[in-house]
Amino acid sequence: MVECTLPARSQRTQTVERITEFLSTVIFHFGETPVTVSQALAAPLIVILGLLLTRWLVSFITRRMQKKEHDPNLILLIKRVIYIIVITVLVATALSMLHIPLTAFAFVSGAVAIGVGFGAQTVINNFISGWILMGERPISIGDLVEINDTLGTIETINIRSTRVKRVDGVRIVIPNSQLLENQVVNWTLVDREIRTVVRVGVAYGSPVRKVAELIEQAVREQDEVLTEPPPVIIFEDFADSALVFDAYFFTLLRPGGDLRRLRSEVRFRIDDLFRENDVVISFPQRDVHIDGALRIESSRSEPLLDEENPDLRGQ
Repeated sequence: MVECTLPARSQRTQTVERITEFLSTVIFHFGETPVTVSQALAAPLIVILGLLLTRWLVSFITRRMQKKEHDPNLILLIKRVIYIIVITVLVATALSMLHIPLTAFAFVSGAVAIGVGFGAQTVINNFISGWILMGERPISIGDLVEINDTLGTIETINIRSTRVKRVDGVRIVIPNSQLLENQVVNWTLVDREIRTVVRVGVAYGSPVRKVAELIEQAVREQDEVLTEPPPVIIFEDFADSALVFDAYFFTLLRPGGDLRRLRSEVRFRIDDLFRENDVVISFPQRDVHIDGALRIESSRSEPLLDEENPDLRGQ
């Protein structure tokens, strides 16, 4: 047993010594500092493990904050800050393990800064704009915004760009700098109360007071219409073919809500009430008045037939 054990231990010892010798092999020198195989393997391994652990930690914090219904903009900001801090620490740790001082990148960073200044101005502009958007918060996740005649909801604010979901379901990626440099209409900046209007025209001669009452009834019957502030019915105009009424009312913008559907429901109810009360919805009408005698001339040389002059029929 002893004779078999000693050679086995000796073989394992030799294997360990070979591995240790391989890991201690110098790959290159950074200045006067040697960099071994073990250092070159350990540095990226720590970076990868650190990123995986950070990803799990961020996912855990995000789930906990979402359960407590925290502001999604705050969640997004915390995620960005954690990633930046962890990446900075991991890079510094990896360089320290390789015995590479940060001062060694002073010249390189200066050259990169000059190159970036000329070739990546747009990227840097969008990057800085993204942090301004998350800090100043002129727009937030879930806001209903109107950008260059595009109406949609903010889905996420990234460092370089912002993703907007249009009302028709199409998603648009907008650079952050455009959100700061161009005019943006934020319908939900302060609150989610929004006013909308439904216009209807009735025929001349209709009982205008009754018409106003019916329109207000149709509006108030909708569950999504707010009672405060109350709906307002305006007798807007004596138009060419109609007496024009506008119904102004407030509602709350909700995720997935559709103002067009609400206005459609109001119009359906107005039509039903008008039919029940014999109120006619107007349509374009024109009255033509002809003054004087109407004379019809023929382009031919023959005279026109005259029903009252039978002598001309045979000619």
